[in-house]
Amino acid sequence: MPSQAKLEYDKLPYPTVIVVGGGFAGLEVVQGLANKPFKVLLLDKQNHHCFQPLLYQVATASLGADSIAHPFRRTIGPMPNVAFRMAEVHGVDPERKVVFSTIGELHYDILVLALGSTTNFFGNTAMEHHAMQMKSISQALDIRSDFLQEFEAAIALNEESAVRRCLNFVIVGAGPTGVELAGALAEIKRSVLRQEYREMESELMRIVLIDSNERVLKNFSEKASANAQRYLAELGVEVRLEVRVMGGDDERIHLSDGSQLETNTVIWAAGVKGVTIPGLGPALNERASRYAVDRTNAVVGIPDVHIIGDCALMTEDPEWLRGHPQVATVAIQQGRHLVSNLIRRASGKPSLPFTYVHKGSMAVIGRRKAVVDIGQRSFGGTFAWLLWMFVHVIQLVSFRNRIMVLVNWAWKYLSWKNTIRLIIRPYVRKTSIAPAEVA
Repeated sequence: MPSQAKLEYDKLPYPTVIVVGGGFAGLEVVQGLANKPFKVLLLDKQNHHCFQPLLYQVATASLGADSIAHPFRRTIGPMPNVAFRMAEVHGVDPERKVVFSTIGELHYDILVLALGSTTNFFGNTAMEHHAMQMKSISQALDIRSDFLQEFEAAIALNEESAVRRCLNFVIVGAGPTGVELAGALAEIKRSVLRQEYREMESELMRIVLIDSNERVLKNFSEKASANAQRYLAELGVEVRLEVRVMGGDDERIHLSDGSQLETNTVIWAAGVKGVTIPGLGPALNERASRYAVDRTNAVVGIPDVHIIGDCALMTEDPEWLRGHPQVATVAIQQGRHLVSNLIRRASGKPSLPFTYVHKGSMAVIGRRKAVVDIGQRSFGGTFAWLLWMFVHVIQLVSFRNRIMVLVNWAWKYLSWKNTIRLIIRPYVRKTSIAPAEVA
């Protein structure tokens, strides 16, 4: 029998806003429309919001998964005009104003797609099969289990070549995710591996960071890139630039310079692409894997459909003619702006154009090693590291998450150890056959 709260929600006389995706953009819309004259339904295939900028710390055993995840129902519980359904959307019919999902057809008056992004392998099918990804908590936990399992396997081996293959970790992509992950693994080599795996020579562990560009953090200033590369070198990370991964299998990868690396673990952090669903074909830019939107994040020619975040391609902003970067700050700002426009629209006022305010870029490489670009200023070191921590803690969804993250960081700083080194769910590699090389 339906509860009183469900009956009251179903009877709300407001226009129905369906928000697909509970990432930074979607959650911003949901929170902004709380207690406003809208009937909001949030759809997501997960039951929680994930703070993706700290996924690499879950992958490297610095944080537990519950430190960066927050249940949607805890967020929307106090919101009488908002409901949540755990469902995956697999299509849209704009003419009927219907969303097709795993829980059936759902009708909307206004549709907000905040689908987020997925890993972009740029057509490299071999790596799509063999490389590990880090876009979700489950994938981060797979990486955590994998490197711990490799440590345990290596210590039981006698043949040096086999040991080296276990301890060779390759990260493809020297953007913020790749740089931060490489730095975190390097610190594990310096502390955990040296102190707790004393039967094994820690120097056999090798971390290789590969990128096709001429410098790491290519979207940062040259000063920040130079500082980041220096920090990586100090931590013992091998950086190989202007080289691409052509293919490989579970034991090696082949590079564009003709060389190969023996490794059991390849983590792909080389790029992302927007998630798309059937039904909005005319708006889809297949090359960018994003949907074309106007300055208000509305889909041109398809009424009452708005797209925000990583899957939106806005090329009318004179400062960003190739579209905005697929980062959290863009998603948050677009979500807030859309809320403002929806409220203006309900009041009969015209929508205002979106303008992205770039607040800066930052990446952390290790203990007291970080780089920050703010406006024309670029700096690194301890202050940048503290600023990075402050910004990321403030952006976490709940007070509980902030406290948990701070406590874990404090303990790691004092103990020099990644404390959550647990193989709870052993990682099992895929067994099906994929092409070994890509032409």
